[in-house]
Amino acid sequence: MASPSVADILASLPADRRAALETLRTVINEHIDAPFEERVQYGMIGWSLPHSVYPKGYHCDPRQPLPFASIASQKQHIGIYLFCVYMSAELQEWFVDAWKASGKRLDMGKSCVRVKRIEDVPLDVIATLFDRVKADDFVAAYEAGLAGSKTGARKAAAEKKAPAKKKAAAKKAPAAKKAPAAKKAPAAKKAPAAKKKAPAKKKAAAPAT
Repeated sequence: MASPSVADILASLPADRRAALETLRTVINEHIDAPFEERVQYGMIGWSLPHSVYPKGYHCDPRQPLPFASIASQKQHIGIYLFCVYMSAELQEWFVDAWKASGKRLDMGKSCVRVKRIEDVPLDVIATLFDRVKADDFVAAYEAGLAGSKTGARKAAAEKKAPAKKKAAAKKAPAAKKAPAAKKAPAAKKAPAAKKKAPAKKKAAAPAT
């Protein structure tokens, strides 16, 4: 079965969603850097760097060109997928501040910005974003992020493999030898008991007168 084209996707949408995506698509195509190409990728209208520009392709699937941005009509919202914004903390900070400064509510998840209607989108911020990000800068940010994640993964794997070093048990100091008990001094001999006193001499009776 052939993949749908951009025109096929737009034709399949309700009128309000089709108008919203057509407006976003027009703004993006007017401001995006020339090396990026519009195509259907992962079932969405998207823009990516073709293999002729970036031969390595997308690291998750090298057969796919490197994704940059895409737009889609989801069940409960319109999704604006800005892979370029998520690759740079500095760009993401600028984007969030610019969107909020427009007075529009920002509902930004881990992979996309969600809106209900095209009126919820500050189109000037979208235009400035695509003017701002050039293909070379995007590739540099992408490869830097990829290198960082690989380094982190290798480090984590190495730490997991390395056996935890057992702490050497501190050797107990040899118990101090007890000093030999001091010999008891021989008990002092008791002095011989004193001789019994000699019996007192009886007094002589006085002579009778």
